[in-house]
Amino acid sequence: MATLDKEPASADDLLPLALTNYAHFTSMRVDSDQSIRGLSLHLERLVRDCKIVYGAALDTDRVREQIRTALAEKSGPCVVRVTIYDPAVDMGHPAEAKSPKALVAVRSAGPLPPAPLRVQSVQYERDLPQVKHCGLFGTLYARRAAQLAGADDALFVGGDGLVSEGGTWNVGFIDGNGTVVWPDARVLPGVTMALLRQHTDGISHQASAVTLEQAKSMAAAFATNTSIGVRALSAIDDVSLPTEHPVLNALRDSYLSIPGETL
Repeated sequence: MATLDKEPASADDLLPLALTNYAHFTSMRVDSDQSIRGLSLHLERLVRDCKIVYGAALDTDRVREQIRTALAEKSGPCVVRVTIYDPAVDMGHPAEAKSPKALVAVRSAGPLPPAPLRVQSVQYERDLPQVKHCGLFGTLYARRAAQLAGADDALFVGGDGLVSEGGTWNVGFIDGNGTVVWPDARVLPGVTMALLRQHTDGISHQASAVTLEQAKSMAAAFATNTSIGVRALSAIDDVSLPTEHPVLNALRDSYLSIPGETL
């Protein structure tokens, strides 16, 4: 069940999202003890994006309280999504949407790590990629195209021929020297990506432009977001990639060892 200001969301409450879909969100994996890795970064994202999307400040203490209420009767790992939107918004007057509220929804979380992912390259660039917004049509259309081609998800390649990110995840590569290479492109600044860069001592990270052909020649590749942690890519298009690599294992272990923050 989704809640708006701690009350069950009605169909009328959800109509602006269904009909206008002018909103932004973040999703957080909640462990069994109800702690959240990167909680502070998720809240920072909500504050930053709320300023960009609505020109408004966001009360993160109230958001935390709403999340606690939504999780009160939950047990086991789950994923909580916080969507920020103004229920009064309409398509003709988005500039009048100035009073955003938090919609909180909870779903069960899958096991970590999930099975490796086969991806299909798709030429696509997200609108306003620095914001985690709800404009997902293009993303899901690209994912559908990839799945119809026999893959699990899409890997986005820009008009410049450079790899950027995946359907709902950041992508990272491991080169022949064991360095983690993050695409230097206009991508969503992912929380899990940031945590990996902060908490993997002994592993080198760099941001570089990555062509599709370079991506296919890497020693390993992985997808990362809050729901999946570190998920190996087993193939890009028709090129298979190793799903086991010492650096990949180290990244996965480091992520799982990051202590969660309490609500």
